[in-house]
Parts: sequence; C-alpha cells; structure tokens
Amino acid sequence: MKITIVADVLGLENNGTVKTIKRLINGLAAKGHEVRVVSPLKNDESVNPKYYAVAKRHFGIFDKYISKANGADFGIPDKKILKEAIQGSDVVHICLPFKMGKAALKICKELNVPCTSAFHCQPENVTSHLCLKDSKLANEYLYARFGRFYKNVGYIHCPSQFIADELDKHRYKAKKFVISNGVVTTYHKERTEKPQEFQDKFVILFTGRYSREKRHDLLIKAVKNSKYANDIQLIFAGNGPNEKKVRKCAQGLKNPPVMKLFTQDELAKVVNYCDLYVHPSDVEIEAIACIEAMSCGVVPVINNSAKSATKSFALDERSLFKQSDYKDLTKKIDYWIEHPEEKAQMSLRYEEYAKRFEIGNCIDKMLEMFQEAIDNSRTEK
Repeated sequence: MKITIVADVLGLENNGTVKTIKRLINGLAAKGHEVRVVSPLKNDESVNPKYYAVAKRHFGIFDKYISKANGADFGIPDKKILKEAIQGSDVVHICLPFKMGKAALKICKELNVPCTSAFHCQPENVTSHLCLKDSKLANEYLYARFGRFYKNVGYIHCPSQFIADELDKHRYKAKKFVISNGVVTTYHKERTEKPQEFQDKFVILFTGRYSREKRHDLLIKAVKNSKYANDIQLIFAGNGPNEKKVRKCAQGLKNPPVMKLFTQDELAKVVNYCDLYVHPSDVEIEAIACIEAMSCGVVPVINNSAKSATKSFALDERSLFKQSDYKDLTKKIDYWIEHPEEKAQMSLRYEEYAKRFEIGNCIDKMLEMFQEAIDNSRTEK
C-alpha cells in the first residue's frame, strides 16, 4: 500500500500527538508499506518513509511561544509539494484539521485519492493556552470550527471511545474507528535499579507537557499534603511553556522534582524504577504515557475528569481520584505507599491489561481503516 501521511505538526517528541504520528509512520514502514510524509521536518533522504518537507509557518509575536516554548512547528501548505506526495498514493491520512490538512484534503478531492483523518487535537488543548479551558462557548466554537474540516472526510481515527462519543455529541457524521495510538515494545517490564539518590524514596512519575491542562499543580499539592511528603520523589518527564510555573509551584517540597525531556530509551528505564504513575491531567484524548507506564507494570492513579479518556484505564477505584481533587489524590498516593503487597498484585494486572495496546495490533487496525476507504472509493467510482 502507498500511504501519504500529512502531519501539520511533526518535530520534537514532547507531546503525545507527535509521538503517535511518528509511531504510525514507522509502524507502517516496518510492515512493508510505502510511506510518504508531508511535514515541516527536513527530508532525511531515506526511501521509506520519504519526507516531503514544507516550510514552517510563522505567527509573528507568538512565534516564541508556539515554536520554542511548545516545541510545535506548523507547516505552510505548499500545494506543489502536497500534490507530489499525494499523486499515486492509495490513501492519504490527514493527522490534524489545520491549514495543511485542509489543503491536502482539497487535493485529494481533485485527484480522486481516498482520504482518512485523525482526531488528535481536543479543543481544550487549544483553549487551555488562552485560559479558556473551562469555557463551554470557546470549546463549542472550536468543535464547530474543526467540524468544517471533518464533515468533508468519511473516516476519523479516534484514539479512544471517549473522543468518539464526544464527536457523536457534536454531530460529526463520519465513520469513527476507535483505535489506540499504541505502545511500542520499548516499554516493557524489566528489573531496573533506582539511582542511588532515590534508593530511599517513593518515586512517582508523570509524563506530560508542562501546560495548564496537564495539572502538574494537582500532583504537587497532593504530595505536599501527604504524610509521606519527605519520602516522595516526583519525576516530571517532558517540557513545555509552563516550566517556570511548575517549578514555582513545587517550591517547598523537600525533594525538588526532576524535570527533563527524556529520550524513549531513557524514559523506559525511568518508568521501570518508579513506584507509582500519576496522571493528573484533566483534558486527555487517550494519554499514551499512562499506557506506557502500565506496560511496565507501574500502577497508575488517574484524574477522574469528565474531559479525559484516561480514566477508562483504571481497573478499580484505587487508581482513580475525584475530579481535580488534590486531597483525594493524596489519599490514593498514601494508600499505595501503605499497601505494597496490593500494589505488587495490581502491577501484574496492569501489565497484562496493557498488552491490548501493543503497537503492531493498532497499526493493523489502522490498515483496516485505510483499506475500507480504498475499497469504498473504488465502489463509488
């Protein structure tokens, strides 16, 4: 199969969307499919996947915030490059509903090339940057704005049932394929010793961008409120625009949090020596980082937020805390510290549960969606 991936944002792996797109690209290529990628990334001269580089968009006075602080480079829709990448493809998969995706969709229509899409950007991910995350009006506006793109696409990849249901609520008519973004084999359980400086600490990990909706503040407050605060070491894997605010919030902790963007191999080792994984984010389409932790047998504690899909991964109430309630999160953290035998039992259950999210299975399901789009396109002709 010849598959063109249109990725408006693709670069530094500091967020789940970029990680997901790269894993899709590499997973398809590994299964022998010809993959073409249109993105702001420079061509690495490889044959498969082959990158078609477009110039980066500029946002004037917001450039520093978008590109440097957020690590996001958006592509300028170059019609000549898009047409070259799309011509001769069996199917085109558009990852985001922004300018380049819209231009690609138009070219697909002109060339009669079947097209699928993905829903990776929750409106709250955008409104959070504008301090409007809880504004129903702002979020409804973006659902409607995104809908102008998705109404012209017949197939939408939804990383969770939660977001598929949200799209149904907002009258998105396209056929929805609920497919996890998938976990790569790098994340598996293996015996890993804690660094010397953490030997006597209960290490809690959270992987996520330093942004408002990820709610690092909830976890920090919960640890400060814990009777075991002096024994807890936080690790915040990631980077982002709110780094200074997170550091300021963490002032007063006996053990300052480790804040670093790890490579995939580094992070897999970190996950394996952690005692608990906490996901405090109140906005999430899937949260592949939580599944990565479970794949390594690390028990999670998850925000039971109405706007997050991640809560569905909890196997019982001990892995959920009341929506955005740091005091209840404290209770859950203290519980797991005080019940190591139960945590060891649940570790095995979470490791087994996470096997369903293995990347190979997810790639196969994506291929089924692509094939359906191709078959239906032939029938329509």
